[in-house]
Amino acid sequence: MAKKSSPVRTLLNPRNQIIPIVLGLSVAGYLLYSDWNPDAYKAIQWNGYTLLFMFLALLMVATRDLGYMYRIKVLTKHEISWRKAFDVIMLWEFASAISPSVVGGSGVALFIVNREGIKLGRSTAVVMVTALMDELFYILMVPIVILLAGTQNLFPVELRKEFFGITLGTKDVFVVGYIFILILTSIITFAIFFKPQAFRRLLIRLFSFRLLKKWRKGAVETGNDIITTSRQLKGEKLKFWFQAFGATLFSWTARFWVVNFLIMAVTATSFSFADHMLIYARQLVMWVIMLISPTPGSTGVAEFAFQGFLGEFIVPIGLLASIILIWRILTYYLYLIMGSLVLPNWIRRTYLKRKLIKFKNPVS
Repeated sequence: MAKKSSPVRTLLNPRNQIIPIVLGLSVAGYLLYSDWNPDAYKAIQWNGYTLLFMFLALLMVATRDLGYMYRIKVLTKHEISWRKAFDVIMLWEFASAISPSVVGGSGVALFIVNREGIKLGRSTAVVMVTALMDELFYILMVPIVILLAGTQNLFPVELRKEFFGITLGTKDVFVVGYIFILILTSIITFAIFFKPQAFRRLLIRLFSFRLLKKWRKGAVETGNDIITTSRQLKGEKLKFWFQAFGATLFSWTARFWVVNFLIMAVTATSFSFADHMLIYARQLVMWVIMLISPTPGSTGVAEFAFQGFLGEFIVPIGLLASIILIWRILTYYLYLIMGSLVLPNWIRRTYLKRKLIKFKNPVS
């Protein structure tokens, strides 16, 4: 019987790019066809400001990745080099890009970090804290940005989504999503830093009921991860948390500002501070909608969400599809390409490293 390949190895296989690429380019092609207007491209004022803001958009992409790399170094106690941190982040983003947004790439990330020589316990803590800090950024930034932007023009499109027989609109989905993230993050944070053992017992007891019993194994694993993370993070100093969350703040801010600078690069209209905050705020709303997407990397959903939430800021009319395509190239397709390029050498390097460790430390 042929040996089954590892589920993680299967997920990291570059061939898995086919579905998101075909789906994404199909949507982009449809938008370009329906939005095509040659005169719009002639209206772009190609000058120093255009080049400056395009450069700033690219700089935001680099800042995002550098922030993630620095965070992974901090969380691993600088046990990995900048070069290895680059590989980890590219592969982590690659895994997220080929996974449905509702699943994410955290499971693969644990495998990636551990394969770099970080002990399993620390790897578990790294992945869990990374997720918590991402959610914490969102929890803190939403009220700040919405306070600056206001809520009057926050929901330009009306989507309908049914949950358990209840139909929710765009605002409802956003509010429910935000509250869910807030509650879940609060519970996990409390469990990690205050009552990890009690939380594990609660999970086991809760998932012992007949209706939930089929998820009991996953609940037990989650409880174990909480305990492991709690032990790994015990006694960490304030500097550790400041550096890690500071990197998170820089990364996610840069991630959203890519859109702001792209719009500024091509539009002939000047934007006020309030306009920038509104673009930022609408991206925060979009993020929740993209988070529940069943497609790899929110492909398809992201493009139509951009069109609905940010289309009005693209002037002249006819450039919207092009801006969407550039945005997705910089924030999505780039990681499909980089991941597929990094993956073969990374597998070879980490395989040889593990072989060397086994050779130096043979099992007696």
